[in-house]
Amino acid sequence: MTVRSYLDELAWRGLLFQYTEGAREMLAATPTVAYCGFDPTARSLHVGNLIPVMGLAHLQRAGHKPIVLVGGGTGMIGDPSGRTSERQLNSLEVVEENVRGIRHQLERFLDFSGPQAALMRNNAEWLMNLGAIEFMRDVGKHFTVNYMTAKDSVKSRLDSGISYTEFSYMLLQAYDFLELYKREGVRMQIGGSDQWGNIIAGVELIRRSVGVEAHCVTLPLVTAASGAKFGKSEAGAVWLDPSLTSPYKFYQFWINADDRDVGKYLRYFTLLTREEIEALESASSERPEAREAQRALATDVTTRVHGADAARDAADASRLVFDRGADPRQFASSVLESLTQELPSASVDLRASNDGASVTTADGTAATIPLKSGSDGAGVDVLDAFVVTGLVKSKGDARRLLQQGGLYTNGEKLTPEKGVLAPNGAIHGQFYVLRKGAREIAIVRLVS
Repeated sequence: MTVRSYLDELAWRGLLFQYTEGAREMLAATPTVAYCGFDPTARSLHVGNLIPVMGLAHLQRAGHKPIVLVGGGTGMIGDPSGRTSERQLNSLEVVEENVRGIRHQLERFLDFSGPQAALMRNNAEWLMNLGAIEFMRDVGKHFTVNYMTAKDSVKSRLDSGISYTEFSYMLLQAYDFLELYKREGVRMQIGGSDQWGNIIAGVELIRRSVGVEAHCVTLPLVTAASGAKFGKSEAGAVWLDPSLTSPYKFYQFWINADDRDVGKYLRYFTLLTREEIEALESASSERPEAREAQRALATDVTTRVHGADAARDAADASRLVFDRGADPRQFASSVLESLTQELPSASVDLRASNDGASVTTADGTAATIPLKSGSDGAGVDVLDAFVVTGLVKSKGDARRLLQQGGLYTNGEKLTPEKGVLAPNGAIHGQFYVLRKGAREIAIVRLVS
């Protein structure tokens, strides 16, 4: 990719929403320093933030220099754009903790070394020491109240009310642009389409303050064909932090992409070439049931965010859960271990007292079940295991399903002869995969 192709790359991917007149010429004439801001209102980015992150990634690949501005200062106030109510103000300690988490996540998308190395800057460096008189004299004098109230981010809040704190956000963001121009030579800002008004204020401030032409590029907000809000799952937002959204759930979010959306998401969120994406779209059209495009999307994004090992385990876990023909014995212990956090599960401690095996279920419930001897040694009754994991309500229900051929252990139909779960018959000496019917599945982990 050459320095002349950045906007064209965004355009074919559907990532180009608006740009200022003269932006294309500036990008074509010289390598450009551009920035995008992220307010640390949470300790992790979520998948909705990936659009501007990919905008920076493509900028760097096109030979330009990206700067990530983390809003350690503005994050203590909050951007009113796209909101109908006032944001909760964060403490300095919370903001600093959030900044550290976001930096780590962005390093997976941008190269912070080499001639076009990305830089990370925190606007707390200049905003926390900015005096009110200085701000009003050097920034406020360039903007009329009429100019500010005409912007959508403010205008939409006038009836319901907007505090001076959030009203001033536009000018603080404009000041960021000016400071980054002075410090790093930044002449372009990238942001979501809802940021156009705030960004243009920065373009205007640079022009009026120092007489330099600056530009902006905005990217579209993501919508789903189903009408559902992008970036949400049943559990809430889909985060990049694995402690908030596990790699398995993260992978599931992408592999469940609607057929109508998957081509768009491949363009938005991966670095696959146009030819590769079109080939996946063609395969998806011919064999939609194979979900080849979704698997490519899920693997690519999960690998970038969580690493190749986590992506492989997440893909294997997904196959084990949803492919009835998958043999549980073929999966790594890390896959089965990860599923104990995702599925109904029970940890069974066979280092028993005379009272029996100690059981702890995924929801924290503790119980004791009798030990039993079988062909694989001492263990626990398999029907007890189906009960404690919640797959059946009682041993009576389990017996009826057993007679009907509806219970499975480790991929094999359960028979009356297979009565005990013991380490000798366990996968990797400790795991049993229990299945009821086609879709209900649980994991038992033996401790011996």
